[in-house]
Amino acid sequence: MKSELAAVILAAGQGTRMKSSLPKVLHRVGGLPMVLWSVNNAKALGAEPIVLVIGNGAEAVKETVGPEVLYAFQAERLGTAHAVMQARTLLEGKAKHVLVLYGDMPTLRRETLERLVSLHRERQPAVTMLSVESEDSMGFGRVVRDENGQVKAIVEEAVATPEILAIKELNCGVYCFDADWLWRRLPDVPLTQPKGEYYLTDMIGLAVEEGKRVEALTITDVSEVQGVNNRVHLARSERILRQRINEELMLSGITMIDPESTYIEATVKIGRDTIIYPNTVIQGNTTIGENCILGPNTLIRDAQIGDRCTILASVIEEATLEKEVHIGPFGHLRPGASLGKGVYMGNFGEVKNARLEAGVVMAHFGYIGDAEVGEKTNIGAGTVTCNYDGERKHRTIIGAKAFIGSGTMLVAPVRVGRGAKIGAGSVVTHDVPDGALVYGVPARNKGQHTEENKPDEEA
Repeated sequence: MKSELAAVILAAGQGTRMKSSLPKVLHRVGGLPMVLWSVNNAKALGAEPIVLVIGNGAEAVKETVGPEVLYAFQAERLGTAHAVMQARTLLEGKAKHVLVLYGDMPTLRRETLERLVSLHRERQPAVTMLSVESEDSMGFGRVVRDENGQVKAIVEEAVATPEILAIKELNCGVYCFDADWLWRRLPDVPLTQPKGEYYLTDMIGLAVEEGKRVEALTITDVSEVQGVNNRVHLARSERILRQRINEELMLSGITMIDPESTYIEATVKIGRDTIIYPNTVIQGNTTIGENCILGPNTLIRDAQIGDRCTILASVIEEATLEKEVHIGPFGHLRPGASLGKGVYMGNFGEVKNARLEAGVVMAHFGYIGDAEVGEKTNIGAGTVTCNYDGERKHRTIIGAKAFIGSGTMLVAPVRVGRGAKIGAGSVVTHDVPDGALVYGVPARNKGQHTEENKPDEEA
């Protein structure tokens, strides 16, 4: 049984103007490899199957996009019609309509493609094309219409007459085809000299010659159809997508003090009434709750953050924060950090691969790594868990309501009991029992002294 819609995404180009070892369509924009913008749009339209035509860096592209699409390999780059032809064996007889788009056009809106497909289904032409009205030709072909306003040809800029060059309606290279007609007529596309390539634009002429209808959806937002061919184009697309992402978030109830200096990737989710200050970057698989205060000068990547958290001038990487956590300024949560409700971590604190339970206070200047810290424990300034012995990492366990004095070194593996107190400047090399008080170098219980560290009797 045929599906309603299939999609072909052209992503085989060399991308030499990017001057990169990375395939062009894998350069990231808006937080995603740019080809995924097209793939995700096709999925959202319900296209099945989706065929990605690949060439340069084929294995890397397949590894990035994954098994949810089919792949056709274009060994020789002989033009857009030749590229679509590579998908014929995978799609012929599988769908009623075929959408063709590009893997390097990340700013094309899903809503525009929905309108294109809807128009095609409604009017049932041989092909429905996307065009744009623009004062800047961008090197695109001109859409030529007859006296009745019907599309009759696409003329490439290089061969256009002055009269045709004056036309402001441009071909965007995005099409929806009647599938049976596409596969029947695609082999008839002529070879174009001097490049010796087969262009999909010639399908318009074939349809007109055959007396078939050609429809066009004309848009006015040029930003949607500007492809990426170099790093300047990449930055332009990033700017366009960043503005859209920020506007969508603000309309959903997020406050941005300065959207122009706020960088949020498309994969991020943020709860309403959160306030974001300038120079904040939020990336990856990050979820942020409601009523948070973020920034300024903050980086958050792949983190899960609960409601009513405050993160000031800090770096949060692959970490989890429960509700009402305060970080910063100048805090750093490294991968594996997990902070319970109400944890307070002040300036110049660092946590890595450690769990701080609810109510822990780590006010300033400390490192907690490979550790478990019980609830309502106080960690004094300058405390360090010495977790690495030069060969292996070891864990530190601190019980609830413990008090760790400033400048304490906890030499792992070590366990500090519930309610224990450690004097400032101590070096703890052995386990400390519940409720015990220890101090010194090395730390001992009160009353335990050697000749070397016996207190002065006159003190």
